[in-house]
Amino acid sequence: MASLIKLENVTKHYGDFKALDGINLEIAEGEVVCVIGPSGSGKSTMIRCINLLEQYDKTGSITVDGVLVQKGSNLKTVRAEVGMVFQSFNLFPHLTILKNIMLAPMRTKGIFKADAEIKARELLAKVGISEQADKYPTQLSGGQQQRVAIARALAMEPKALLFDEPTSALDPEMVGEVLDVIKKLAETGVTMVVVTHEMGFARQVADRVIFMDEGNIVEQGTPREIFDNPKEKRTRNFLRAVLNH
Repeated sequence: MASLIKLENVTKHYGDFKALDGINLEIAEGEVVCVIGPSGSGKSTMIRCINLLEQYDKTGSITVDGVLVQKGSNLKTVRAEVGMVFQSFNLFPHLTILKNIMLAPMRTKGIFKADAEIKARELLAKVGISEQADKYPTQLSGGQQQRVAIARALAMEPKALLFDEPTSALDPEMVGEVLDVIKKLAETGVTMVVVTHEMGFARQVADRVIFMDEGNIVEQGTPREIFDNPKEKRTRNFLRAVLNH
């Protein structure tokens, strides 16, 4: 399979602190990659660099579908092709759920309002909240808002979806409903990179699991390789801590 996303020697400094330390990574079209690791390990920074929400250092490069991710005219193209779902839902509070989903395709792709509405309603059905179309974000639960955020990212028909800890801001009883939506998406063949603390989810859904620590990719492999037979001591220590082995 061809690489859709490619990171070569990607570093990121915040002053003297090195958040990413020469990351090399290729993600194939249709691949589902889960990124795990302790807080502060560089997971979120890495995926935020993919669509330049964070500017990476000039020594490295990131390409999406062959297009270099950098400031300038290409950036709109890249961001249209790479959807992002955040921890906090980032919905527009003054717009209805339907209009939140319709806005970007109309503004950036010039899609007619009627067509954008049809697509938005289809996506709300896909994430299981058709009945919420005319409500406002504050009228929805956290889990419902995150499902809207997923529908909004899908509305741009992206080639890849990035999830930055999509369940970490949710109450525990709402985590399952959002993970179920992401699991169904994984089955459709869309390329996904998911930063997550949900180990059971990563084991179930990922084609590949990446363990990061201190700005490095320490280990990567299939869920079975990483969870059942990790090679690196740092990976073993992390999993022992989070899985209470």
